[in-house]
Amino acid sequence: MSYKIIVDSCGELTEEMKESGNFENVPLSMQVGSENIVDDASFDQADFLRKIAECSTCPKSSCPSPERYMQSYCTDAEHVYAVTLSAELSGSYNSARLGQSLYHEEFGEKDIYVFNSRSASVGQTLIALKIQECEEAGMDFMQVIDAVEAYIESQHTYFVLENLDTLRKNGRLTGIKSLMAGALNIKPVMGSTPEGTICQLGQARGMKKALAKMADQIVSEAGDVRDKVLAISHCNCLERAKEVQRMLLEKLNVKSSLILDTAGISSMYANDGGIIVVI
Repeated sequence: MSYKIIVDSCGELTEEMKESGNFENVPLSMQVGSENIVDDASFDQADFLRKIAECSTCPKSSCPSPERYMQSYCTDAEHVYAVTLSAELSGSYNSARLGQSLYHEEFGEKDIYVFNSRSASVGQTLIALKIQECEEAGMDFMQVIDAVEAYIESQHTYFVLENLDTLRKNGRLTGIKSLMAGALNIKPVMGSTPEGTICQLGQARGMKKALAKMADQIVSEAGDVRDKVLAISHCNCLERAKEVQRMLLEKLNVKSSLILDTAGISSMYANDGGIIVVI
């Protein structure tokens, strides 16, 4: 069966994914001051981070329209899958579902399924790769859905950022009562809940200690990871990402590991120096 995997642009694509012809990024957009920036192949991370640093207001993001998703569903592929960032953090999932309804109304039946990643960034990347793995193994449409939903249930997302200002000001930290930071240089270790919201897992003074604490947390919760991929995304801090990878691979026997640079939306929320880990 032919297939297509659509990932909203919060999820990064590897070069191999881009070249395969089976994947498409549907772009979100970002507002920095009066400027609208589309999170597509033209995104310039260095220029974007500079603009954020110079802007006095908090950047905001907008999800793709249902019509934009519907356009992506218009393909010769027999099976179409969409992977969106957590429905608890964005309207992208609902927009993708509405786009699915629009497609069916306009063109009739087609095998389309929208996955709520309950994650973001490289969490979406790994889900997209899992879909590809299942399709290439010859699974039928419903078998792919069941296998990937089970994979999403088993997935864990962790992150440490230099600051949480963008997440906080855009209302993504709902329910987190208190976070120490600022002058004390306290860096919270954050993670995802099973529902796809953000929670605090711990904290440490300074980025180095916070990353070590995150690594310890990941190892303690990892379980059997021999068939899993360790994925790390970073916002303008490759060496930091490599160090986190080294700490984890010393203690975890994973199938493989990858490091990706954050795209636009992930860069906006991770901020300069942020690290995201998914396993």
